[in-house]
Amino acid sequence: MQTKYIFITGGVASSLGKGIISASLGKLLLARGYRITIQKFDPYINIDPGTLNPYEHGECYVTADGMETDLDLGHYERFTGIETTRDNSVTTGKIYLSVIERERRGDYLGKTIQVVPHITDEIKRRILLNATKQPLDFVITEIGGTIGDIESQPFLEAIRQLRWELGQNALNVHLTYVPYLAAAGELKTKPTQTSVKQLQGLGIQPEVLVLRTEHELGDELRAKVAHFCNVDVEAVIQSQDLPSIYEVPVNMQRQGLDAIILKKMGLKPGPKPPLGPWRDFLERRKQATKVVDIALVGKYDLQDAYKSILESLAHAGTYNNYKVKTHFVNSEFLTRDNIGQQLKGMAGIVVCPGFGNRGIEGKIIAAEYGRTHDLPTFGICLGMQMMVIEFARNVLGYHDANSSEMDSETPHNVIDMMEAQKSVTQMGGTMRLGSYCCELVEGSRTWQAYGEETLIKERHRHRYEFNNAYREAFEQAGMKCVGVNPTADLVEIVEIPSLRWYIGTQFHPEYSSTVLHPHPLFMDFIKACINGTAQA
Repeated sequence: MQTKYIFITGGVASSLGKGIISASLGKLLLARGYRITIQKFDPYINIDPGTLNPYEHGECYVTADGMETDLDLGHYERFTGIETTRDNSVTTGKIYLSVIERERRGDYLGKTIQVVPHITDEIKRRILLNATKQPLDFVITEIGGTIGDIESQPFLEAIRQLRWELGQNALNVHLTYVPYLAAAGELKTKPTQTSVKQLQGLGIQPEVLVLRTEHELGDELRAKVAHFCNVDVEAVIQSQDLPSIYEVPVNMQRQGLDAIILKKMGLKPGPKPPLGPWRDFLERRKQATKVVDIALVGKYDLQDAYKSILESLAHAGTYNNYKVKTHFVNSEFLTRDNIGQQLKGMAGIVVCPGFGNRGIEGKIIAAEYGRTHDLPTFGICLGMQMMVIEFARNVLGYHDANSSEMDSETPHNVIDMMEAQKSVTQMGGTMRLGSYCCELVEGSRTWQAYGEETLIKERHRHRYEFNNAYREAFEQAGMKCVGVNPTADLVEIVEIPSLRWYIGTQFHPEYSSTVLHPHPLFMDFIKACINGTAQA
């Protein structure tokens, strides 16, 4: 089967859920037995989102091969269980960098470099790249931004060209918004019509429309949209607000999104796949009525900043038959005087990752509270480092202990920069990124959580490490280094065995949790939180 390409664009407004629709379609095609991948093309000029503030673009997701990417790749992996790579995330910055480097080498033989054809050709090459490296039946390409954005135009021109070059092996899906005007008591289709006309003006005719809405869309409205947008009525799909993003694949399947696309691409849809395990997950989610309250201690008051952590907690809650209710606690304003009130009623604490000095003292106070009150505490990346600093200050007696990231002059740099990074001056792409091995100590709580596996692989995104010069002192005082990278002898996991659940990981376990395979550490953490609530 020749690889087929599905392009997903968005109009009217941003944040309509192109990533969720892309992931849902990928899930449905995967369930039918097709080999698929999903890729994201972002129009911003940054090379990658690694240096972006989370307030700008949400969390930075990291692939197993060490690429800092858009958070939508997290949705792709959580829905499909397929590992994405650096080839699944492309930005305008990457495109222009590649073209400029080739121009400097003289690859264009003195030609004048232009957006068309040189930039668009590079975009097309990147769109087709994944299928040259592995056998794929479908490549789903999400184009970031909104129709009408200046920066998106080269991407749209590229998919216009590919649509005609590939014929029936390419198809366009356009996601728009149908607003409801309360004063008039009406749903309005004009924004959708205008968005499609803009797309048509660029030479792209969408074959399928997905209409985002808070209200049920009647057959008459769908027929009207189909009529004005040159789309078959059956190919006008509604994406109504649902209690959970994980219900979207079922909703799309119920309306036949995957079947319609297959037919339009010359394939026979056949019977609907049952989606058994997925539906079981949704049923467990609906049946869970008890709530476990978790404090999320971080400095970004934005749910997208900790998206993968929130979803990993939700997965673990569902499989423990509980609903997880997270409570954001701003570490910048957390003090010893108010922490008791801030964490009142919490069954557990997650000390969040991050970079920079802002809010770290609050994270250290949260780590201390979890340790001294024997409250299940999970520190992730910087969160783990704050647990180490807190222990050094309050147990080992190094009151000036710190990370050299925060205080380069500290005499007790229990967290220090990797030796190989000390000469690096640029910020982007200079960290330990991607999947690395970790050897677990047998008998440890972490080892038990992983099902008594000795060697695991997890994804990283950090510059600073546990300083091995202090390892013996920590071990003797009760904080055990139970996970170590066997190649570089780097501490990956610390825990305090005398407490109910007090574990910090240098890596990011949240990147590996999926709907059908929740991460074992999150599973064990939530289980400990639930057990503590039951005992209380």
